[in-house]
Amino acid sequence: MKFASTESYVASNDLALAVNAAVTLQRPLLVKGEPGTGKTELARQVAMSLGLPLIEWHVKSTTKAQQGLYEYDAVSRLRDSQLGEAQVHEVRNYIRKGKLWQAFEAEERVVLLIDEIDKADIEFPNDLLQELDRMEFHVYETGEMVRARHRPVVIITSNNEKELPDAFLRRCFFHYIRFPDAEVLAAIVRVHFPDIKAQLLTAALTQFYEIREVPGLKKKPSTSEVLDWLRLLLAEDLAPEDLRGDARNALPRLHGALLKNEQDVQLFERLAFMARGQR
Repeated sequence: MKFASTESYVASNDLALAVNAAVTLQRPLLVKGEPGTGKTELARQVAMSLGLPLIEWHVKSTTKAQQGLYEYDAVSRLRDSQLGEAQVHEVRNYIRKGKLWQAFEAEERVVLLIDEIDKADIEFPNDLLQELDRMEFHVYETGEMVRARHRPVVIITSNNEKELPDAFLRRCFFHYIRFPDAEVLAAIVRVHFPDIKAQLLTAALTQFYEIREVPGLKKKPSTSEVLDWLRLLLAEDLAPEDLRGDARNALPRLHGALLKNEQDVQLFERLAFMARGQR
């Protein structure tokens, strides 16, 4: 079982090596990188490449580690007891299995995605240390021990919004997805738009990298955003010479796909004004 690029996902050699190393070591793969560099999609492509089912756990700011194991619905049990329901005598009727439990009890090996772990409370990763290390956990309400039938391939993503605990990091294989260079990005684009003309692709990526390198840019456009931008350019049937857009403010054509806040739009407008003043 070796992961490599798929028809719809271009993985660098370093990324493929990291995935396969994590699988060999049977450790979670912690993937960091800019938003929009394909971290979440990586798990889906790994599952597709290895022919394994995928279980996705998308973490929010309110997510607790316990929810990944199971949740005990005490409120429903209390209500049913007041109504005289027969099922109230079986506590298992009020246990809701979390994503880790689902992965542990699966009939075959699965890929488990824990997406954007840095969104949760700082204690969230520590609360999963034992479960991810030993691949088992205790259900206090029933007294049973849930153990993984097959150790899942665990992929954890982070946007680097907060530091993760050292104890958690020690248990992971780490990989940082660097922003792709022009050659790799061109290959990614051709996967999505195989019929794009070479001149348009060259002109668009040249302008895209120029935008990313503008000093003071609050949010650099990502891989997913350049794909959206190119989709619009193709839909509008624009030529390479059309990309510079409005000469008055020097904003790129259809810049709303690339610049996602007013500060960055204003930055480009100021730069254009300064350039006109120097003429």
